[in-house]
Amino acid sequence: MSNLSVDNLLGIKYLKLQDIELIFQMASNFKKIINKRIKKVPSLRDITIANLFFENSTRTKLSFELAEKRLSADVINFSSSVSSVNKGETLLDTVKNVLAMKVDIIVLRHPNPGASVFLSRNINAKIVNAGDGTHEHPTQALLDAFSIKEKYGEIKGKRVLIVGDVLHSRVALSNIFCLKMLGAEVNVCGPSSLMPKYLDTLGVSHFSNLKEALEWSDIANVLRIQLERQEVNYFPSLREYSMIYGIDKTLLDSLNKEITIMHPGPINRGVELSADVADSKHSIILNQVENGVAIRMAILYLLAGKIKNNK
Repeated sequence: MSNLSVDNLLGIKYLKLQDIELIFQMASNFKKIINKRIKKVPSLRDITIANLFFENSTRTKLSFELAEKRLSADVINFSSSVSSVNKGETLLDTVKNVLAMKVDIIVLRHPNPGASVFLSRNINAKIVNAGDGTHEHPTQALLDAFSIKEKYGEIKGKRVLIVGDVLHSRVALSNIFCLKMLGAEVNVCGPSSLMPKYLDTLGVSHFSNLKEALEWSDIANVLRIQLERQEVNYFPSLREYSMIYGIDKTLLDSLNKEITIMHPGPINRGVELSADVADSKHSIILNQVENGVAIRMAILYLLAGKIKNNK
């Protein structure tokens, strides 16, 4: 298989196993390129990409922009805070105006779940979902899984623990879909108040005891508490949360085995992770950041290939 089975990257649940394997294969090739002295290739020289971010973002936005420039695409960056959206313009009208500038691919970050699916049904450009509300964040899940595969050689049979605010996390849902498709065992840990009610339907179990959960796992992917999405208090205080569900070096040293620590960022140091864990030999967090560029290069390249084939 040399082409994606989908025309847009809207979520992991729309992908097939062969799609993920193809993205990983392409990402491995691009990772070799971005580690060379000359880091650019002319692959998307005739492609224009618009990054439309209706929510704040640092890592994801920079990662996409760097991936696009490494591929020699023309790039337009859009921020809703300084746009006509503040004057009442709809999402569809905003995007149609952008497309009038002959844009080929839209990278969309939006607070509403399903925004990328809605756009894909109403416009002709390729859509990459860069996070839609509490729904999905497919490129983050792909780079997380790629980072695990890079470290361990394979994902099948690995035990991955997702720790923290699963209820409000688009990263958690995409990771569960992706890792289970690749044969990993996935469970979650955190306060019951931060666990969605549909966990059972995903084939995922909930640990309430962090040490017990870490003893079970090979990899812990630690999420931050998303206070900006919480309209009520789901736990007494950050200090109490950190005491019960925070991971520090003392806790890691007490385990009967070594585990790998991951985090999608941004890290709230001293809350979900202590600084000495985030910066330790257990952590592959910076590897995730590097792999994010390679994964996004792979996705953009594969979607652009579909555009060129249709011309």
